[in-house]
Amino acid sequence: MNTITTTNFNFPNQRSVYRGKVREVYNIDEHYLVMIATDRLSAFDVVLPKGIPYKGQILNQIATKFMELTQDIVPNWLIATPDPNVAVGHLCEPFKVEMVIRGYLSGHAAREYAAGIRSLCGVSLPEGLKENDRLPEPIITPTTKADNGEHDEDISREAILAKGIVAEADYLVLEHYTRALFERGTQIAAERGLILVDTKYEFGKTKEGKIVLIDEIHTPDSSRYFYSEGYQQRQGRGEEQKQLSKEFVRRWLIENGFQGKEGQVVPEMTDDYIDSVSERYIELYENIIGEKFVKADISEIHRRIENNVNAYLETI
Repeated sequence: MNTITTTNFNFPNQRSVYRGKVREVYNIDEHYLVMIATDRLSAFDVVLPKGIPYKGQILNQIATKFMELTQDIVPNWLIATPDPNVAVGHLCEPFKVEMVIRGYLSGHAAREYAAGIRSLCGVSLPEGLKENDRLPEPIITPTTKADNGEHDEDISREAILAKGIVAEADYLVLEHYTRALFERGTQIAAERGLILVDTKYEFGKTKEGKIVLIDEIHTPDSSRYFYSEGYQQRQGRGEEQKQLSKEFVRRWLIENGFQGKEGQVVPEMTDDYIDSVSERYIELYENIIGEKFVKADISEIHRRIENNVNAYLETI
């Protein structure tokens, strides 16, 4: 199927392009950003070799919806979404940390805990926890914001402040916003029959010095969800939780001998596997948003995006 895995647009007043693991960001006249959510799939900080149909549309539309649902408590960078795969917003200077918040012992935290580690990013964890147990209270476990090709690394609040990565006054705002967003996300998830397990947020500063939420929010790439129905029973029986997140891709990679380590090779992604991942992302969308997913026309996806963005830029 037609997917968008790379772009090479030349928009009016374009100044530069930043290519992340999944998104490509075009700087327009040092004032606006055009963020294109591609269909690339990233896991263990590695971009996998094939795109996933509709993945970019799904990520962009989930992020847009949650920006709208949280703008009353945390300001964000978003101005408009002129295309299913595109968000346009204010140019911001990103903070060089990602604010990860966890309500449950899952994913990376569970793997660290299983290895005997009882302190994560300077936050102590109690003894006696099992994978996917609810934590006594949500904890913030930041990571460094890695450059292309590098791995994000856990970092403590103390180290962030000591190294001057973020000023203390700004960091207090980031913590406050992170907890407020997680609380709102938890409430919305509960209404959908879901548990928001953990997530990450990125923030930046506008030219006016205002701290705002940027990038994505509460998508399956940045967040982990469990189905709330049957959660306690599965925990009691020591079973895996039924979840909505990109973790199913990570587990498939682990089972096939890949965790992004040197010398490891990405397993073959067959057409059937790619279709199954696409269907899973659509399932994620419909459960998280609570609406039927409407597939955009992807027959000429590059031309569609270019035409929609150009038409929008003429209006600003």
